[in-house]
Amino acid sequence: MADLGRRARERDTEAGLGHPAWERDTEASLGHRAWERDTEAGLGRPAWERHVEDVSGLLAGLAEGTLGEAFQRTAHLRPDAVAVQVDDDALTHAELDERAAAVAGWLRGRLPAGARVVIAAPNGIALVTAYAGVVRAGCVAVLASPALTERELRHLVSDAGAEAAFAAGASREALARIGHPLRTLAALDGTDFGDVLACGLTRDPEPVPSDSPALLAYTSGTTGTPKGVPLSHANLLSSIRAALAAWRWTADDVLVHALPLTHQHGLGGVHAALLTGSRTRVLSRFDERRLIETVAEERASVLFAVPAMYERLAELAELTQPASLRRLRLAVCGSAPLSPELALRVATAIGQVPLERYGTTESGLNVSNPLGGPRLPGTVGLPLPGVELRICDVAGRDAAEGEIVLRGPQVFTGYWNRPEATAEAFHPGGWFRTGDLGHVDPATGHLTISGRSKELVITGGLNVYPREVEQVLEEHPGVAEAAVAGLPSARWGEEVTAWVVRTGHSPAVSGDALIAFARTRLAPYKCPKRVLFIDALPRNAMGKIVRHELPAPSAHDT
Repeated sequence: MADLGRRARERDTEAGLGHPAWERDTEASLGHRAWERDTEAGLGRPAWERHVEDVSGLLAGLAEGTLGEAFQRTAHLRPDAVAVQVDDDALTHAELDERAAAVAGWLRGRLPAGARVVIAAPNGIALVTAYAGVVRAGCVAVLASPALTERELRHLVSDAGAEAAFAAGASREALARIGHPLRTLAALDGTDFGDVLACGLTRDPEPVPSDSPALLAYTSGTTGTPKGVPLSHANLLSSIRAALAAWRWTADDVLVHALPLTHQHGLGGVHAALLTGSRTRVLSRFDERRLIETVAEERASVLFAVPAMYERLAELAELTQPASLRRLRLAVCGSAPLSPELALRVATAIGQVPLERYGTTESGLNVSNPLGGPRLPGTVGLPLPGVELRICDVAGRDAAEGEIVLRGPQVFTGYWNRPEATAEAFHPGGWFRTGDLGHVDPATGHLTISGRSKELVITGGLNVYPREVEQVLEEHPGVAEAAVAGLPSARWGEEVTAWVVRTGHSPAVSGDALIAFARTRLAPYKCPKRVLFIDALPRNAMGKIVRHELPAPSAHDT
């Protein structure tokens, strides 16, 4: 995989084929489309080179090394620069490197390389230290949200076969009750962790192959039991390196966010700091006023947030017009769809359209709007360097609209102990089936997400993509946000149904009015046949709608 880009740019002149190998594999790959658009649209560069002009050198090194080696190298280059600060607790690159070495030494005296180690705690410096130590030791980090119940943690521990854990608060208490197969449990919020840090230091990272697992992530479980996703050092490094290059990240950047560090979106900010020598400031919880104050205090250059956070920031910024947000060079949005309406509201408030990007648990960061533009609201942009992208039908054939499939060094190789799920997740040729539906605009090359394949509504034999209907409803001034799903119908098979949160300034908008509004913008079969009003949409920790938790209609709903 490490030589993917080199192969992609080489021309087989001896065979006279005139296209790189990966273009021959699929005529519908986005890179190939970009080459063919050179003359049609005047874009002049394939998709990767719209992010990074000199892409060949980047691609050759995307997947090299391990996280521990890369973090240690940065610490030697910028020892005294602050690496990560969570609330008021900060560590320089050298301090974090020393603590990570201590954790690694403690683990290596107890566990073999490859052992799974659960880390379950709220945002904090101890969590960052534990994570850096686990990957330095050659063990596999299993990050667990502190919101998980004991039942959920039990599944995680059992499925991962975890042998040790670092935890705090209620998670520590739950893990202590779970016990087996855990052999060791250290409290991140007690004296235990001090004892860990007092152990002898291990200066050199464990020599493990770059394709060995570093992180065992778990799918969100919004549509079923969470599955383990082993992500190698090469997967994680190639994902963040491609994004950092595309976003022109330097050691001078200061990132601020309030995302959970047990999720890859928030963890990506830590990776950014530890790979580039930059600084990441994390808040333990999201508060829009405190976040704006922190951006000002840090003179931040980059902000990470999800759409729900941007909505609250926009509401406050519209009233206070903080100059600090307008000084940001980059505001990144991900983890959930950003509506074009909200994107434009945020742009008015902070002076730039948020840079929306797309990725999955299994494949890291894959697609991004270009830093230099155009940033097209409603789209997630172009494939990042190293990522190949196609749109396929259920049989894996190229299609104008359908499932997004990916391959590249960022993409995992299969689910943890789930051979059947792994077989279902890939088309021949190593193309990962994301389960997300979308299409690529042939004029711009930008990808638009239309929904999830399992969320597709089939009404009267016709396919309806929920996200398309949601975006139309959210154009109405009386709608703050909307979710669309199918309900069983004797007549239609499934009935397109909308759950709507009204805006505060238009509480009287009716379901009939919204259906009529949709009919002016959508084909009749796509329009909701029923609208249900609720106070808030059910979402997970990263802001994604949990559709199976949408309330069932009552007898008086129309």
